[in-house]
Amino acid sequence: MKKILLAILLLPILSFSQEKEVLKYFKSKDSLVGVKDQNGKIVVPAQFKVFSYLKDGELVKGETIYFDGFKNDEKPGKNEWGYVYDKKGNFLYKPFFYDNGADYFSEGVRRFVKDGKVGFVDRNGTVIIKPEHDFVSPFNYGYAAFCDDCDWEKTEDEHKAMVGGTWGVMNFKGEIVMPVSKSENTIEVDGKYFPNPFKYNEKEKTILQFFEKQNKKLSELYYVNHYTSLSENEKKLFFEIVEKPKENFPFYQINTYDYRRIETGSWFDFKFLISEDGKNIFALDYDEEKIPFEKWLKKETKEAEQYQKEHPDNPNKLSK
Repeated sequence: MKKILLAILLLPILSFSQEKEVLKYFKSKDSLVGVKDQNGKIVVPAQFKVFSYLKDGELVKGETIYFDGFKNDEKPGKNEWGYVYDKKGNFLYKPFFYDNGADYFSEGVRRFVKDGKVGFVDRNGTVIIKPEHDFVSPFNYGYAAFCDDCDWEKTEDEHKAMVGGTWGVMNFKGEIVMPVSKSENTIEVDGKYFPNPFKYNEKEKTILQFFEKQNKKLSELYYVNHYTSLSENEKKLFFEIVEKPKENFPFYQINTYDYRRIETGSWFDFKFLISEDGKNIFALDYDEEKIPFEKWLKKETKEAEQYQKEHPDNPNKLSK
């Protein structure tokens, strides 16, 4: 009886010990930022001048610690922005500079910079593709363009474009891929054909079937405010699993692509998560908030209907 009672008493302690550790940002007197654990122990010393709005005591979100800035009195390296650490305070990498901040995650990975070269890491900070090229584009439909001996050049609209050098295409393993002849198993990228990079087992095919059944509805919602008339084939969306369950991420992520195999919308639009057991389906919001699929669908439908009501001449109508 005593042994049973002891086991019951230990349950809350064991449960608490298995919870994820809570980390918080803190600011020093001179406004430098660091991170502490829930007990006040310093995990990363306050040494960063950050550029995003950050409250003292704000929770660290995600699988890693991100500092949106640089160490005090430090000049950023070429194409670098910020620092990323693991939850134990170990430095992992410096993200690639993009859109006035750290590079976004695309198809489960983001670009990082080391010694002036660009590679890819996953959400846990694990290096997926070593930094070996002067520039690499984000992944889109399983492929990324890269160049060597190229550089940024300001364009007429004051933006910059990567010019010069030798260009190529890599797959998700970092291997150089050459164009092939058009066939049923190829996809078109910038007028050239490459092997279809997505292969699925039976469970994954079942997951994607859910979205295929919703294809017509989702396509109408996505294109309701598109300014040119599209055929049914042009409105057909494609859904692919771009990330699978791993440590700290018990989900399948599904991205949406248009008929050209270009990712739809923005970095967060029409992206979905399905739990590892396949029972829970979510849509991702701008700040990666998980919204139950049915709730998201109702919201999107209501907004689409309102748009069509306000713009009765829209060329891509919703079905009645």
